[in-house]
Amino acid sequence: MTLPVEHLTWQKGGQNEADLRDHLVRALIRSGVCVTLQDASLDYLFIANLPDCWSVLPAHSPRDEDMFGPEIGAALTSLKTDAITQQENQKQEMTVGQNQFFEFNVELLVPTHNPALIMTTIVDLTEERRRERTLKALLRELSHRSKNLLAIIQSIATQTARHSGTLDSFLTKFRGRLYSLSQSQDLITDSSWTGARFRDLASQQIEKYVSEDHSGITVEGDDPWLSPNEALHVGLALHELIVNAASHGGASKATAPVTLICDSTLEGARQQVSIRWHETRPESEASNAEAEQQDGRFGSIVLERVVPNAVNGVAHYRIAADHVAYDLTFTQENPT
Repeated sequence: MTLPVEHLTWQKGGQNEADLRDHLVRALIRSGVCVTLQDASLDYLFIANLPDCWSVLPAHSPRDEDMFGPEIGAALTSLKTDAITQQENQKQEMTVGQNQFFEFNVELLVPTHNPALIMTTIVDLTEERRRERTLKALLRELSHRSKNLLAIIQSIATQTARHSGTLDSFLTKFRGRLYSLSQSQDLITDSSWTGARFRDLASQQIEKYVSEDHSGITVEGDDPWLSPNEALHVGLALHELIVNAASHGGASKATAPVTLICDSTLEGARQQVSIRWHETRPESEASNAEAEQQDGRFGSIVLERVVPNAVNGVAHYRIAADHVAYDLTFTQENPT
């Protein structure tokens, strides 16, 4: 229910009406709200704060078509005519060009002792509409990324189950991989879904499985910006390598040195990113390569197939008695 105007205003009795009007007009002009007044013949009596996209020609009495252009002017004149004939307020949103939006509120004023007047309030909705469009785009992007993430999780669950001998083994591996994804997703979210830095991604994956001083793994080279898709899958690859090193090598005890190197080379509009992992296995801690390959079968699938396919790259993975090596190379079309 809309309250009558007299219920929304108050003034002390005996005030000078002319002074009050002057103060109110000054306040209106300073507010930035566009208000116009016209008589019943649609001749303009007052215009305040007309938006910059329109202008008033001072040489003659303005008409709607003169100020707002033929299309909006005709629509606005029609609104005002309807307000007079139907004795009802009218409202319509109109677009100026491609990126400006305004709401026109047309109100018929019928004072007790004066002729009827038409008051039009013009509200700039441009920023509101831009925020709505941005929000819709973000929601679409969120839906798209959520579906992609769910597809990755489904694949991880299926492949982990296929290569796990027991329920406990499945849960341990699956939880670790989910944790890896969630950590990478946190970095992506912190950047408003634009991606993540390689070193941030590596540090995040290393912290969970390697000693506090991280002396078992040395990270060298460049620090390229990775897209959300690249960050998720590179993070997953690093997780597999680090878990394997912690389980079968000596990275967690800082006795088997691991070097992680990232190189990025810009070639025109493209950037080639190369990630290399080299893990040395001393004889005293060298594991059985064949047994390790059996245990890490799904890890091999992730490293050799899933990750390179997801980033349109190539990868090589080798487990030997004295070392583990992994190389991933992919090209970024529009590097940041």
